[in-house]
Amino acid sequence: MTRFPSPAATETKPFWDGCALGVVRYQFCAECGHVQLIPQSLCAKCQGARLEWKDSRGLGHILSYTVVHRAPTPVFREEVPYAIAVIDMDEGFRLMTNVAGGGSTPLAIGQRMRIDFRNVEGVMLPHAETCK
Repeated sequence: MTRFPSPAATETKPFWDGCALGVVRYQFCAECGHVQLIPQSLCAKCQGARLEWKDSRGLGHILSYTVVHRAPTPVFREEVPYAIAVIDMDEGFRLMTNVAGGGSTPLAIGQRMRIDFRNVEGVMLPHAETCK
């Protein structure tokens, strides 16, 4: 039994469907080409309703990060310390995700990262890894 809520009926369903396939997806406006930072029902720039989803290359850089020393839920308790980062993806959207290697991986603002996936209680979750 998973402890994560099902995204089946949300605006982010295409994102989670992509995660299940090992692909990061992002939303963009087919009317003006604006990339949405956060999925919405209308374009944040032109208010257009023709929103579509594209597959990302899965590459970006760290905008911000923090190291967590006390897990907020039991599912992550065995992994402390761990790092969470906001990744500015190359396509123009942002993704907040855990960083592989936990709190022991040296991180820096601007560091190149790639997105991979891991199974947590039956849900494929994106996580960032250092580009080599």
